[in-house]
Amino acid sequence: MKEIHSPQIVTVDPAVNITDMVERRAQDSRNPLVYRVQKSTGNWVPVTAKDFRRQVIDLAKGLMAAGIGAGDVVGIMSRTRYEWTLIDFAIWYAGAVTVPVYETSSPAQAAWALSHSGAKAIFVENSKLADVIGQARELTDDKLSLDALKDVWVIDDSILPTLVSAGSSISDEGVEERRSLANLDTVATIVYTSGTTGRPKACPITHGNFVRLSANTKLTIPEIANETNSTLLFLPLAHVLGRLIQVLAFDAGLTVGHAPNIKNLSTDLASFQPTMLLVVPRVFEKVYEGAIKKAEKGGKVNAKLFQRSVDVAIKWSQAKIAGKMTRALTLQHRFYDKLVYSKLRDAMGGKVRFAVSGGGRLAPHYGHFYHAVGIEVVEGYGLTETTAPLAVGRIRNFDIGNVGTLIPGGSARIAEDGELEFKGIGLISGYLNNPEENAAAFTEDGWFRTGDLARIDDDGKIFITGRKKEIIVTAGGKNVMPVPAEDRLRQSPFVSQAMLVGDEKPFISALITLDPDVLPDELERIGLPPTLSLKEASTNPRVREAIQKFIDDANAFVSKAESIREFRILDKDFTEAEGHLTPSMKVRRKQVLADFNSYVEDMYNRTKSTVSETAAHTAERVQELRAEQTEKWDQFKAVQAEKIQEFTETQGQKLHELADKIQQVAPLPGAKDKDAASNSGADEQVEKAASDWVEVTEIEKDSQ
Repeated sequence: MKEIHSPQIVTVDPAVNITDMVERRAQDSRNPLVYRVQKSTGNWVPVTAKDFRRQVIDLAKGLMAAGIGAGDVVGIMSRTRYEWTLIDFAIWYAGAVTVPVYETSSPAQAAWALSHSGAKAIFVENSKLADVIGQARELTDDKLSLDALKDVWVIDDSILPTLVSAGSSISDEGVEERRSLANLDTVATIVYTSGTTGRPKACPITHGNFVRLSANTKLTIPEIANETNSTLLFLPLAHVLGRLIQVLAFDAGLTVGHAPNIKNLSTDLASFQPTMLLVVPRVFEKVYEGAIKKAEKGGKVNAKLFQRSVDVAIKWSQAKIAGKMTRALTLQHRFYDKLVYSKLRDAMGGKVRFAVSGGGRLAPHYGHFYHAVGIEVVEGYGLTETTAPLAVGRIRNFDIGNVGTLIPGGSARIAEDGELEFKGIGLISGYLNNPEENAAAFTEDGWFRTGDLARIDDDGKIFITGRKKEIIVTAGGKNVMPVPAEDRLRQSPFVSQAMLVGDEKPFISALITLDPDVLPDELERIGLPPTLSLKEASTNPRVREAIQKFIDDANAFVSKAESIREFRILDKDFTEAEGHLTPSMKVRRKQVLADFNSYVEDMYNRTKSTVSETAAHTAERVQELRAEQTEKWDQFKAVQAEKIQEFTETQGQKLHELADKIQQVAPLPGAKDKDAASNSGADEQVEKAASDWVEVTEIEKDSQ
């Protein structure tokens, strides 16, 4: 069992907490810029450390006046915006605990997080999300209770100024006393992550997890984590990676902006001009795909130029990392930098030099391409349980294709089955009130089972080679547990098996099989002949409509990112005999993906017909064309053969006649020359006969 360790570089006073970062920055005599808030398009208003501290304390007073006590839980359900960060720190100053809820959550998902954590209040961005919480209250589930939830505060209804006003009677000293109650062992936030039982697991992340991890990460990537850099946050702050970057950026001195609407991202990037970005792989993929489409619209020359620039980028990056740069590549890179790469940098604000990619695997192709563009992308790896990154790539000794080495304060080992296990400063002590999941996730000696297969090279670099668990991670970095939706789909009388797919894909899709035992009855119910075969039913529009209704029902219980956007009905059921099911009737996902990969690719290519139908149609048409061409060719050959035969017979006759005439006038053996020459009439006949043949030959030649 291979095991590696990275000792902690920075030790932290156990009495401090996250809020001490704000106190320290506010005491800086330079009063540094910490945030820029966009009041209108392109209008970024600066917020200094002292300004931020004052705003946080005033809001914390409002929370205290509203009855939020030390250790109470307060939810936040909003897009990524400045108010999210302000509320988060205010909750900590009030000595309370934050529970983030994705703004895309369904009522059932929101209800579970608020019920399980015992939330006393929640901030929602707008009235629409307030309605979601209202629906969550009305759910009838014995395991859900929102009795503790007293307040639903709507940010867009000016609740923050209202709370500030309500807390004006509370003193700064009162807030300071509350702020100082927390230490490194105190829970700062409870983040919910997908669980194997279908219910999300609660990860209680402490102040110490954040503070220790931030302190050691600063020294791991100092080129990024310093006061000269700025970043625009657009990933969800409900995700633990966004939260860690929020804390790290404040601790390290980066200036931060927020971009709540991804549709306006290009405009926001252009006006904010960050030097560092936090992204999921799909962001870079979308930028790349957009560049290709733009090049193709410019014509064949532009498209070829862009493709050539990609080829040069990959070779240049590989040579740069290997230390084998050539003069030719240097010149080519310089040429395409002016034509292509600089335009892409401009599209991301013009000043981006670094990026941290997490939440999913970034294909090396993109890593090399953006490296040549001028952006060094380091990959990080971690989970909610590890407070996001347990490993990250380095700018020093820059490399592509792995998730880097351990952040100081962590240890990793590879179990006998290839699973990566971890211990470290970012690791939670266990799931909240969930002994069953704790037993499954932690070894007897305290190591956390990540659920991912990995290998570690001699330099300590970690390579994630596969996923042991079934959780799907989309290209957007969203963790999706497939089991609940699959179980719901199987409730349909039509459906025998359902399997969600979407790992490293832009959206979730499903493979559906029909139940042959009940198929005749179900077909008759929707007005179709009960004699339809599985294959015929799988392509019938009415059957698809019936399945779509159950897809819609399943989507009502999940967020948009987890919803099933596309599906294919297979023409046969999964069986144990063909290796698609285990003896206990569980789906063998790898085998299904291998055998039905064409259906999966078809869904993401968004073709109108299935791959098999398209291939069959194409093959049939090719055969028809071949048959038509063969028939025409045979006809042509027959006509030409007749012409050749006719020509041969005609010319053969003429040659015979010519031979006879020549025989009549040719000199016999031993005859004298003068006798031959004297017969001029015979010569003329020979000439005429020959000219007739030659003339016919020329005419025939011209006619061919």
